[in-house]
Formats: sequence, C-alpha cells, structure tokens
Amino acid sequence: MAPPTPRQVVDVDLKKKPWEQKLPLHNRWHPDLPPVAEVKTGEVFRVEMVDWTGGVIRDDDSANDVKFIDLSTVHYMSGPIRVVDADGAPAKPGDLLAVEICNLGPLPGDEWGFTATFDRENGGGFLTDHFPCATKAIWYFEGIYAYSPHIPGVRFPGLTHPGIIGTAPSMELLNIWNERERKLEETGLQTLKLCEVLHSRPLANLPSPKGCLLGKIQKGTPEWEKIANEAARTIPGRENGGNCDIKNLSRGSKVYLPVFVEGANFSTGDMHFSQGDGEVAFCGAIEMSGFLELKCEIIRGGMKEYLTPMGPTPLHVNPIFEIGPVEPRFSEWLVFEGISVDESGRQHYLDASVAYKRAVLNAIDYLSKFGYSKEQIYLLLSCCPCEGRISGIVDSPNAVATLAIPTSIFDQDIRPKNNKVPVGPRVVRTPDVLKCAYEGNLPTTKNPCNNI
Repeated sequence: MAPPTPRQVVDVDLKKKPWEQKLPLHNRWHPDLPPVAEVKTGEVFRVEMVDWTGGVIRDDDSANDVKFIDLSTVHYMSGPIRVVDADGAPAKPGDLLAVEICNLGPLPGDEWGFTATFDRENGGGFLTDHFPCATKAIWYFEGIYAYSPHIPGVRFPGLTHPGIIGTAPSMELLNIWNERERKLEETGLQTLKLCEVLHSRPLANLPSPKGCLLGKIQKGTPEWEKIANEAARTIPGRENGGNCDIKNLSRGSKVYLPVFVEGANFSTGDMHFSQGDGEVAFCGAIEMSGFLELKCEIIRGGMKEYLTPMGPTPLHVNPIFEIGPVEPRFSEWLVFEGISVDESGRQHYLDASVAYKRAVLNAIDYLSKFGYSKEQIYLLLSCCPCEGRISGIVDSPNAVATLAIPTSIFDQDIRPKNNKVPVGPRVVRTPDVLKCAYEGNLPTTKNPCNNI
C-alpha cells in the first residue's frame, strides 16, 4: 500500500505577515517557546515557511528594501515542533533527533528568490569594506535552474536546502550563549586582531525585545517581556544547529540534532534555492519561501553515545550532518587561491578567514574582466554552487583557502588564454544589480595595486 501524503503541520499564507499566520512564527531561540505542532517518529510531514525576511524584500526594481530592512526581526522560522515516539513518549534531553529531508522546494506560485548585500551601516557582510552599498539581484526558477535579469549570461541548477534547522536550547545552554556572546561584543574590538581585517559589525547580536516574535507568546505580557530579553538571536549557528547554511543539506540528507528540552522543539526556516560555500554576501543565498517534507527519528541517549563535548560542559556539542545523494554534476572548475595576507600586505598567522577573503577577492577581480561589474560577481559567488575549501592550515605562517567555480554556469569560456579576454554575447555591464548609494563615513578598502 502506498504511503500517505505527507501531513501538513505548518502552513503559511504569503499574503499575510509573519505575526498574522494561523500558526504563529518566531524569530528567537528560547526553551519556553511552546510548540505549535506535534509529530510522531516515522511519519512524513510537511512544513511551509516564509522567506527569512517575512516578505519584506520584493520582486521589484529597487534595492531600498535591502538598504533599510529592520534586521532585528530575522530570521522568521516555522515551529517549534514537538517530536514524540510511536508510544507518545517525547524526545528527552540527551537524545539525538535525526531529521531526514525527504523533499523540499519553493512554494507553488512563488518561484523566485533574491540575493543581496546589506548596507555597511545596516548589516554589512564578509566584504563590506570593499562593497559598502546595499545591492539586490532577483532570480527566477525554471525547474531546477535559476537565472537572473540582473546577472545576465549565467544559469545554474540549484541545490535547494534550509539555511536553519535546529532544536530549542535549554535554559543552561541559552545562558552560556548569552554570556560568551556578550563578552565578545563588549571586549572583542580590543582583544581580537581579526576584527581589524573583517569589518562586519556588530561582533555579536545580543538578546533584544526589538523586532521580537515569540510564536504563541502574546506581546505585552510579563512572560513575553521576560523571554524577549533572554531569547537568543537566530543569526549564528550554535550547539543546537540553527543557522548553519550548509548548502549540500538537500533531498536525502539527515541532520542529527542534540536534544536539550523535552520534545526537542525543533524549528526551521531560511530556505535557499542555491548557495555558494560561505554565503559571502551575508544575504547571500538565493533566498525564498519554501517547504520541507521531513521524517524524524529519536535516538535515545544519542548525545552521550555519539557526540563528544568540546568545552567545559556536556552541552558544548555540535550536530552531525549526513549529506544526501542529490547534487548538481559539474566536471570543470576554475579554482582561486587565497593566503592569510591581507590587502595591505600584512601577514596573518594561519588565519583561514583572511585567506578565504583573499580567494573571494581574487575570483571577483578575475571574473569582472569578462564584462561583469564586481557587485554582480560578489552576489554570484555568494549564491551559485561554488565550493570553498580550507586547503592548508598547518604550513606556517600561511593558511591557504580556495574557491572553486563551475565554469559551465557561464555562457562564455572564462579560462585564461593567450588572446584578449573575450566577452560573451549576452554579458554586458548593464543591466547591473540593483544598487543604493552608501551614505556612511567608513573608509572603503582598496587594492593598492589598482593605482599602479
């Protein structure tokens, strides 16, 4: 007998705001957020979700929505979802929750997405000192393929995945997060040399009631005020999984999440049609609304059995991810290398972040020779299926990072040749990405060799 159609446990109406949904969404992590649905192990169920902005970014001809977005509201997630076994016993702290992705995709009738960079004064990004302006590119989907009128001459298959999937933290774990991130925000600029090279600010996003959406918890109540001032932001990945942005987490994948509260209370959101390793533009995948069809299993006592704490408490663990068998097939790549020497020529010791920044900058500068603006390439490298690697982390003093780009996504040959750089028939400098002016006062990093 054929299996039943996946049971819909969370649905969304794209005409409504996140706080107007029938099952309210949330944008914080906290152990006291009540579940909006319950599922049993072994059943296949369907979860729908809005894009991470809740519909703020529009399919239009302006990047103003990116420039002025209120980032205190992100990310809007569907859940929490309580998981019980066949006998009705809930997942317990110390268990592992195995979540299998059976199917996923964009919501029917909403087959488009966006890639963007934030203004340096409002979010920034990995290369915000080079690209301080808010920009946006719209993508349209044709089956498994994506193309953009703002980055012409490029078409590629997407590896669709959820950017966020995670379980609720316990109160003890939440306190650990808030303490260490508050310390980083308060002292990081004085103690971390890395901050002199990577310019995204703030260093950490601390709990704040501004923009807070807490699911079934009603705003204005004492309970809401307490939770809003404690709840963790969803921006970084942490011990519970969360915003890990693993681009290969598509059909057939499994996530083994540690359970910290009864029922696991897992949530998901931030659907991506495609993403490059690192999501370097920050708003950098092809962001979209979408659905997941999932199946859960509870591995009793799995945290102690399979996860080794790397820290002072048994809570300092990380999920395990099992990548599925479905991915685009590329045979030819152009690979760009970066080493841990910054744009001023200063040596850094085995710093993979500086090395990866150099690799991305090298790729942007090279590909802009083929008729693209550097902003177009920055957005493209953030959302196309490129592969980032730490190639060397032991040969002092240089870490080596690489960025591999599949050559077949372009409509022209982008390999180096003896003759002059060719320009493909559809690759022109206009149309360009949608762009706003940068009105701040922070200096822009320049390559000194550009003046030679």
